[in-house]
Amino acid sequence: MDLDSYVVRHGPEWDRLADLAARPSYGRAKLSGSEIDELVELYQRAGTQLSVVRSSHADPVLEARLSSLVAQARSVVTGATTPAWRYVGRFFVETFPAAVYRARWTVLGVAAGCLLVAFVVGWRVVNVPGLAASLGSDAQIQQLVQHDFEAYYSENPAGDFALLIWLNNAKVTAACLVSGIVVLPTVNMLYANMEGVGEIGGLMWTYGRAEVFFGLLLTHGLLELTCVFVGAGAGLRLAWAWIAPGYAYLFSFGLMGMGELGGAYFPNYVVAFSSAAARLKA
Repeated sequence: MDLDSYVVRHGPEWDRLADLAARPSYGRAKLSGSEIDELVELYQRAGTQLSVVRSSHADPVLEARLSSLVAQARSVVTGATTPAWRYVGRFFVETFPAAVYRARWTVLGVAAGCLLVAFVVGWRVVNVPGLAASLGSDAQIQQLVQHDFEAYYSENPAGDFALLIWLNNAKVTAACLVSGIVVLPTVNMLYANMEGVGEIGGLMWTYGRAEVFFGLLLTHGLLELTCVFVGAGAGLRLAWAWIAPGYAYLFSFGLMGMGELGGAYFPNYVVAFSSAAARLKA
């Protein structure tokens, strides 16, 4: 093989391939669609030409140049391999915060609704006569207020308590996320949790231990509740995307639902309640 004529014939292709492979992947200088097609074609040609040069054993310098050029072009065509640890770091730094931000209004709505439920339940425990006493015997309430609530946060070593909280948060958050697709189990789980928080808060307030309740809840329990709110918000967002995938569909579905409710179910409810009231009077 006449190596000099081979280099003269294919040299412009190699120079063009080197220029395309050196272009950045972003900004105004990035490759256009036609240039990417040209890069792939020149890369394939250069691979064949490298095989020809290697088989001739004529010029090690040219062989090294083509090997470097083909490797550079391959990294552009196929993309560089990203280490697995970078994906883990990207999840915590970019992916997860972005997902929470996209679901922020659902999460904030869940948080507001849950806090409202807890506040209303706690207010009723404090202000409705006899309600606090109906939640348990006096000995049970005193045990909860004076010992059990505070002991929950302090009876285990810090490391064990952190692991316990992490596992519990993971379990509850996963349950809210998965069951959020069918809505009702998540709503029931949230209500049960917030009802318990409200009852305990009301009892602690009634027995003069409000500072212990809020001191421990704001420093430890707030992290747990935030995890639950995020999981429930994400699950309910999935449910909403499944129920109402678009604004037009949502509007038409709402009109149909209002018509069905007003035209069929509401009269049936009126008749049923009227009949039940008549039977009670009889």
